[in-house]
Amino acid sequence: MLVTTTNELEGYRVVKHLGVVRGLTVRSRSVVGNIGAAIQILFGGTISVYTKLAEQTRQEAFDLMVQHAEEAGANAVLAMRYDANEIASAVTEVLAYGSAVVVEKTG
Repeated sequence: MLVTTTNELEGYRVVKHLGVVRGLTVRSRSVVGNIGAAIQILFGGTISVYTKLAEQTRQEAFDLMVQHAEEAGANAVLAMRYDANEIASAVTEVLAYGSAVVVEKTG
């Protein structure tokens, strides 16, 4: 599966548009994670507990989007984006979305 944030994929041409695909996940921070982050905040620098959670959540949303694109018959996703919103205190949704397409190599 080819995934790009651009609207076109160099060396390929779009032969079929399959529509928008998305992957959505909702995560919360655990009490233990919040305590670990609080300790890291005291010392400053990168908050690795939250960084790891954010990366895992984005990867899960991305994987779900790719799965949906494959189920639709796509071999590429163009104009891929992420969006995140806080639903409730310590609860965040992360959305990965893009345009599912079928592409063929040119030349």
